[in-house]
Amino acid sequence: MASFIEERDGVFHAVCPLDCPDQCGLLLHKENGKIIKVEGDPQHPVTQGHICNKVRNMTERIYDNNRLKYPLRRIGKKGEGQFERISWTEAIQTITSRWKELIDSDGPESILPYSFYGNMGRLSAEGLDRRFFHRLGASRLDQTICSAAGSVGYKYIMGGSIGIDPEDTIHSKLFIFWGINAASTNMHQVALAQKARKQNGAKIIVIDVHKNQTGRLADWFIPILPGTDSALALGMMHVLFAENLVNQDFLQKYTVGHEELREHVIQYDPITVSAITGVPVDDIYRLARMYGETSPSFIRIGNGPQHHDNGGMFVRTVACLPALTGQWLLKGGGAIKGNSAYLATNTAHLQRPDLLKNKQTRVINMNVLGDTLLSLYPPVKSLFVYGANPAVVAPEANKVRKGLGREDLFTVVHDLFLTETAKYADIVLPATSSFENTDIYTSYWHHYIQLQQPVIEPFTESKSNVDVFRLLAKEMSFTEPLFQETEAEMISQALDNPHNPYLEGISYESLVEQRFMKAKVKPIFPGTLPTPSGKIELFSEKMKEDGYPPLPTYVPLVNDGDHPYQFVPGPNHNFLNSTFSNNHKHLTLEKEPKLFMNYQDALKAGIKDGDKVRIWNHRGECELKVSVGEQVLPGVVVTQGLWADSADPSHPQAAKQLVNVLTPDRIADMGGGATFFSGRVSVEKI
Repeated sequence: MASFIEERDGVFHAVCPLDCPDQCGLLLHKENGKIIKVEGDPQHPVTQGHICNKVRNMTERIYDNNRLKYPLRRIGKKGEGQFERISWTEAIQTITSRWKELIDSDGPESILPYSFYGNMGRLSAEGLDRRFFHRLGASRLDQTICSAAGSVGYKYIMGGSIGIDPEDTIHSKLFIFWGINAASTNMHQVALAQKARKQNGAKIIVIDVHKNQTGRLADWFIPILPGTDSALALGMMHVLFAENLVNQDFLQKYTVGHEELREHVIQYDPITVSAITGVPVDDIYRLARMYGETSPSFIRIGNGPQHHDNGGMFVRTVACLPALTGQWLLKGGGAIKGNSAYLATNTAHLQRPDLLKNKQTRVINMNVLGDTLLSLYPPVKSLFVYGANPAVVAPEANKVRKGLGREDLFTVVHDLFLTETAKYADIVLPATSSFENTDIYTSYWHHYIQLQQPVIEPFTESKSNVDVFRLLAKEMSFTEPLFQETEAEMISQALDNPHNPYLEGISYESLVEQRFMKAKVKPIFPGTLPTPSGKIELFSEKMKEDGYPPLPTYVPLVNDGDHPYQFVPGPNHNFLNSTFSNNHKHLTLEKEPKLFMNYQDALKAGIKDGDKVRIWNHRGECELKVSVGEQVLPGVVVTQGLWADSADPSHPQAAKQLVNVLTPDRIADMGGGATFFSGRVSVEKI
C-alpha cells in the first residue's frame, strides 16, 4: 500500500476530509514525522491552492492535547465523562460479548449503527462498516439528516444528482446563491462568481433569511421569510411566462408539462407572493426580469431551504427555473444542487448489501434518534456511533440526550475526541484522522475524485474505521475473506462501476500516480435525462403517483406553536457542524455564539445589542448573546454554528448554547429529511 509515513520530512499531497462540496486538494508540510503546516494545493484545477480557516488550522485539531489516545471504559454515570483506560483487546471483547448476548436475547436488530460523514472518505464512511453491520443483521440507519429532502425533490425533475460543471460557471453572467452561505460552505463557488464578476461583469444575487458573509458580498441581497422560497420561485415563473421571457424551443424539446405549468403559476402573482415571502412586489418583478433577460445564468441551490417541512418541494420548484429560460444549453448556464451522480462508486461492491440475510430488517430515520431511543419497540439496546456527534447535531437534543442516558443502552463511540456523545458511551475507541488513512474522496460539487494516502503514523493507539471493523469481524467469527481485504482492494472494487461511465479510466493505480482525476462528464443537453420521460419533468406523473402535487407548489410550514419567531440555526464560518467546536484555535476565530434579531423586534421586547437572552419553546431552551440589526427580517431569529458544551458537565452553563434543543424532529415532505429550520421560539432578555 502506498504511504508517505516513512518519509519524515517533506511536502505531501492530501485531501480535505470535511463534509464540504469543495473537497480541496492540500499540501501537508512535515518535519520530523509531524505535520507542521497545511496549505492548499495550487495544482488542483478547482480549489487552486485556496483553503478555508477550518482546514488551514487542521494541525490544531490533529495534535490537540484532548485527542483520544487509547480505548476507554466508562466508570461514572452516563454523561459525566468519567472513564478508565483499557486495551484494544479488552475493548473489542467487551463490545462483541455484549452484542452476542443481545443477538441471543433480542435479535440483531436491537443493535443500531449511527454514523454520518464526519470524514467524507468512502472507506471511512461506507466501507467495511457497512459490510459488518449487514453481516451482523443490525438495524439499518436512514442517513437523511443533511440533503435527503432536496435530493428527492431534484430527482423528480432532473432524474438524479446532476448539474453543470462548476468550472464552467466562470462564463456565467448572473449568479443566484439561493439559501446557501457559500462564503462559509462552498468558498470556491464564490471565488468563481467573483472571477466572473471581474472578467464578465457578472452580477451576484443572494436570496437568504440572513445577511451572512455571502449576503454581504452580493450585488443584491434579497431577504426572505423562512420556508417561503418555493413561493418566490413560483412568482418568478409567473412573470417569466407572463412577459414571454421563456425559451419556448427548449421547453418544447426538453421538458414535459410546460403548458400545465404556465396555467398553474397564474395564481402566484407578485402581489400574492410578496405577502407570503416578505419580498417586495417590485423586487419580484426585478428578480424575474434579471433572470429572464440574462444569459448564461446560474443558480446554486443551497441546503438551507430544504431543511424545512417543505424542503423537497422547494428544490423541485427552484430547479424548474433554468428550464424555463433554456439555460441548460449554455456554457455556464443551469444549476447545481449536487453533482454526486457523476462520481458515484459501486456501492454494491463496497458495502455488500447482499450480506444482509433478512431483507425486511428495519430502517430507522436518524432524525428521530430521540424517539428511537425512548419509545421504539422492539427497543434499540446498543448504539455504535462513528463519524457523528448526535448529542449536539441531532434535532430535539433533549430527547436525544435522555435516550443516550438509558442505563440499559450499551453505547460505543469511535471518534478523535471525547465528544458530548462519547460522554454517554460505555466504550470509547480512539479514531485516526484522515491524514493517517488510505481512502478515496468524491466531491458532490466538482468532478474530481482524489486519493488520500497515509502521511503520518496513527496517533498513539488510534485506529481507522476499517481497522476497527476488521477487529470486530474477527472477534465475531466472520470468516468471509471480504473482511480482510486491503484498502487498495476495496477502492478498486468501488471504482469498478459499470453503471457509471463517467469513471472510465479511473482506478486505484491511476490515482496513486496522478492523485486526482476528473470524471468524463459531458454536458447534460443535448441528451436524455434519467427521468421516466427522459426530459425535465415540470409536470411529474411520478410525483402524482407518490402522493405529491405533480406541479411545483407552495406548501406552508407546519404549525410549530404560538411562539413569535421563526428560528433558523445556520452554519458558521469556522466549524463544520460540531467539528472544530471543541478546538481552541477555531473557537478563538469564531469567538462566541450569537442570536441575530431584527431591531424592530428587539425594540418591542426591550432587548439591546449585546444583551444575554433566553430562547425557548416547548422542546427546550438556551441562552445566547443577541446581535441586533437588520441582518434578518422581523419575526425571524438566526444562530450560526453548533457549539460544544462546556468542558465541565456540572457547570450550569454546560449546554446552554445547545441550539438543537429547540429544533423539531419532524420529518420533511420528501426523502425523510430533517426540518431543523422550521421551528418557532420565544426570546426574552435575561
